[in-house]
Amino acid sequence: MGNEVKLAIQNKKSLETELIKIPMVDLPLGATEDRVCGTIDIEKALTEGIKAFEPGLLAKANRGLLYVDEVNLLDDHLVDILLDSAASGWNTVEREGISIRHPARFVLVGSGNPEEGELRPQLLDRFGMHAEIRTVKDPILRVKVVEERTSFDQTPMLWIENYESQQQELRDRIVSAQKLLPNIEIDYDLRVKISEVCSRLDVDGLRGDIVTNRAAKAHAAYNGKIGRDTSELQSHHDLVCRLLLEKKKNTTKQKKNKTKTKNKI
Repeated sequence: MGNEVKLAIQNKKSLETELIKIPMVDLPLGATEDRVCGTIDIEKALTEGIKAFEPGLLAKANRGLLYVDEVNLLDDHLVDILLDSAASGWNTVEREGISIRHPARFVLVGSGNPEEGELRPQLLDRFGMHAEIRTVKDPILRVKVVEERTSFDQTPMLWIENYESQQQELRDRIVSAQKLLPNIEIDYDLRVKISEVCSRLDVDGLRGDIVTNRAAKAHAAYNGKIGRDTSELQSHHDLVCRLLLEKKKNTTKQKKNKTKTKNKI
């Protein structure tokens, strides 16, 4: 919550609340710093002669999802802004005599082609899980994908109606999992197993342990039970540790490049 809302709650003032859908905000590669952080509301400044703040994408993504397509091609100055907000959960804007500080807690989701460029190590550390997407090889499945895509292009509303029941079932399952999550506890033996795997993989820090524990709890809540089968941890470790090992590989590669440069000099 922002400072104004926090003060109102402390003073026991009544506040109007409204239920909204979880926001999902798209951050384009060409976005400016003002568009991301927020800036002066020019319209109000010109028409009413007052200084007002126009929220940016970080404010809109608060308590929601911030999606970045081709995140590995994001400009460095925008990466720095995301790192600050993701680490602190707040965004501070200083513009033309206005000082605004608002919450910016969001889930960062990104996609990209590693062949086009690697992620900065600092940003790579902000992603807890990583899923590798590959081209489908099965001819029958490829035909099915093409048919579904063609059907959506021709009659999008009919296509959506055909899958509405499945989508609603998935929504209900996720909502139930969110309610169940606070009551989920992972067995001590499973937690030890998670840390053992991370230790054997020589993962830097404890981020792998933390994220895998969270993923295991979310998976248990999603299925409505806590599984004692350690084989289920394999999928969690694959999603979490793949990214951390990629970071370690990039760091090792950079060190080797520096060593080669020194040798040449």
